[in-house]
Amino acid sequence: MTLFTTAYFPSISYMARFLKEDAPVIEVWETYHKQTYRNRCRVMTANGVESLSVPVIKVNGNHTMTKDIAISYVEPWQQIHRRCLESAYKAAPYFDHYYDFLRPIFEGHFERLIDLNDAALLAVLKMLKTKKEIIHTTDYVHKAENDLREAFSPKAIPDLSSFPQYYQVFSAKFPFAPDLSVLDLIFNEGPEAAAFIEKCQVGLLRRSSSQ
Repeated sequence: MTLFTTAYFPSISYMARFLKEDAPVIEVWETYHKQTYRNRCRVMTANGVESLSVPVIKVNGNHTMTKDIAISYVEPWQQIHRRCLESAYKAAPYFDHYYDFLRPIFEGHFERLIDLNDAALLAVLKMLKTKKEIIHTTDYVHKAENDLREAFSPKAIPDLSSFPQYYQVFSAKFPFAPDLSVLDLIFNEGPEAAAFIEKCQVGLLRRSSSQ
């Protein structure tokens, strides 16, 4: 078993490893960890790399399991995320081609984070024209043959040599930013995105010393 966490529009490194596994499994019985990719993704904007975070509610306090984490709609996060993506990627070569895949994410209503993330992952798989079953754990897994629950983190510094470079919308303004949300790659490279993902040398991330 190869074990992953849930993720909101996963990073390129996450998708690279997820797609290489025959039957990846997503852990949902863990105690929820905040400030992770479980409820956020990183995208390139006119102001540089920014995080899009889904506001969540720990229905059982700090003991809430990931499967029970609820989504807060006090603030219009769907509208904020949609407008950010439109502003950031409207000039990307393939934004118009793929945007319809995202409409259910920003127009639907999801009670739980896990349901939102499954829908986002399914949309990504469709954009990549890849079939992969989304499987959840049925109980907390203490040990796994390949445990990747701590492998992908916004607090990690990507190794540039692990990620082939591709065109990014604001490349004239900012240096290449590796391992953003896979949406960045898809909007910029379109049908070639899957080939870029296959070339990634995943597992070569190191923790930031400042975190």
